[in-house]
Amino acid sequence: MTLEPIRLPANQPPQFYRGGDAIAALRGASPDKKFGPEDWVASVSTMFGQDTNGLTRLPDGAWLRDAVLANPNGWLGAKHVEALGTSTGLLVKLLDAGQRLPVHFHPDDAFAKQHFDSHFGKTEAWIVVGTYGDDPRVYPGFKETLSKATVSEWTREQDVPSMLGALNSIPVTAGDTVYIPAGLPHAIGEGVFVVELQQPTDFSLTIEWRDFLASPEKGHLGLGFDTAIEALDTSGWDAERLDTIIKRTAGDASATVDLLAAGSERFFRAEQLRTDKTTTLSSDPSFAVLVVLDGEGTLRTEHGGEYPLAKGDTYVVPFDAGQTELSGAVTAIRCRPPAPEERNG
Repeated sequence: MTLEPIRLPANQPPQFYRGGDAIAALRGASPDKKFGPEDWVASVSTMFGQDTNGLTRLPDGAWLRDAVLANPNGWLGAKHVEALGTSTGLLVKLLDAGQRLPVHFHPDDAFAKQHFDSHFGKTEAWIVVGTYGDDPRVYPGFKETLSKATVSEWTREQDVPSMLGALNSIPVTAGDTVYIPAGLPHAIGEGVFVVELQQPTDFSLTIEWRDFLASPEKGHLGLGFDTAIEALDTSGWDAERLDTIIKRTAGDASATVDLLAAGSERFFRAEQLRTDKTTTLSSDPSFAVLVVLDGEGTLRTEHGGEYPLAKGDTYVVPFDAGQTELSGAVTAIRCRPPAPEERNG
């Protein structure tokens, strides 16, 4: 049986920080989860150390993870399986920061393999789709190069003013995107609503753990902070360097907009797709996650399937759906794993 796109409901595992109203507003739902700031879309990943929290359940009751494992070529395509194995290689989230997130960072593939026996680290990217409040901003990278000893001292003392003061502080608005390489210290500020793409893991090394996490062990994931901080990028990120990871796309009226900075394509891909009633957009076969930001339209597959799209819808699209066509008056973000040649090279 040919696989077809599947519309997915919200999937909001409980988190340690506030948020979720912006997700509810996008989806046209009631904001009933004070600590539901993350909606894990088409997830084959669990929260760190948990069995099923975070996984996407399909309408037939199966976990998406198990469905993909049972038919990897159908879901992902043979070339993807050859390059990335039977994982989708991608986790997409809707993330609504109802409060500033703590200062943290993520390991790269090599560190994750050594310490967590994982094929994937956690490189990520943010696509800002909305903001609210007085001063929405993000905090990517240290402004100046620091020693790891300095960061270790701040972590021991939980010296949050020094941590935040050392980070770049960048105002953002809808249409801005930020690529976060593994190791880069960062935080998302209150009032920032993003579509987040990341490698399919939940490895967060949190140096600002107090007032957020139950214990320092939750911050270093059992490694100890001395070991965890080995994965931290303590180099300085000046304006010129930041320009290599930040894009401002709001002014681009193209039907297809490549959203993320150069270098991110080894980990994931994201395009904004925009149609009006006189245009259609075709996409080649690929595993994909579609997040509808506005409007109404139709997704058609080469096998004749037609799927209605409306603001707030999220779909998982299998490789087997083949060539797809987007029509109507709709704006959506299409998220994909890296092209197989990016991981083979």
